[in-house]
Amino acid sequence: MTDNTADTQDAVTVARNDAEGRYEVAVGGELAGFTLFIDHGEQQRIFPHTEVFEQFGGRGLSSILIRDALADTRAAGKHVVPVCPLVKKYVIKHPDAADVDPVTPEILAALR
Repeated sequence: MTDNTADTQDAVTVARNDAEGRYEVAVGGELAGFTLFIDHGEQQRIFPHTEVFEQFGGRGLSSILIRDALADTRAAGKHVVPVCPLVKKYVIKHPDAADVDPVTPEILAALR
């Protein structure tokens, strides 16, 4: 999906891994973190959890990961449902990404 550079000048890539139900961020080819997703019906993609591994912290990788995951979700014609606190924070800080569906009791039930 993307190819950026982190502070270490290593290539940063983001890819959707449908088999694992997550988007993955890698630095220099090494998995650095992921954001889980669950498709809810035909129209919504729920993001319940995001994690960047400790050794890759402080590089802005979660923002790159979330930005690309949300862009891919919208390109697929789906609505973003930000359950994960990091995804919620990203959406608040980036008004261009703020067109999200609310977290409802039905959404929370779908995560159980």
